[in-house]
Amino acid sequence: MKIEHVGLWVGNLETMRDFYVTNFKATFGARYDNVTKGFSSYFLSFPDGQTRLEIMTRTDITDCYPDGFGYAHLAFSVENHATVDQMVIDFKKSGIEVVSGPRTTGDGYYEAVILDPEGNQIELVG
Repeated sequence: MKIEHVGLWVGNLETMRDFYVTNFKATFGARYDNVTKGFSSYFLSFPDGQTRLEIMTRTDITDCYPDGFGYAHLAFSVENHATVDQMVIDFKKSGIEVVSGPRTTGDGYYEAVILDPEGNQIELVG
């Protein structure tokens, strides 16, 4: 068994799609729109070809609740510590907020945490 995809509600579908394409080499298929429900989404695939990310928006969802129950973060596994370090340098240069790290956590991960354009946490684990 494996996780096929994770769904993430977003406010701006195209901005979030472009963020993952630019920074994580995501590819995407056609935009899905359900006009009746006011729902739109993209499925994003990453170079490893495993789990996908579905970014979704709906016209009746206008508020987000940070640090509530539910989605906490996405974690991307990268090649090694040096890749984490380089990604942090690149993210800082491009104005992406680095929340923490790089560092070795208490549970042994070497990680850094960044924020996507809507404030969702993304862990880079090497």
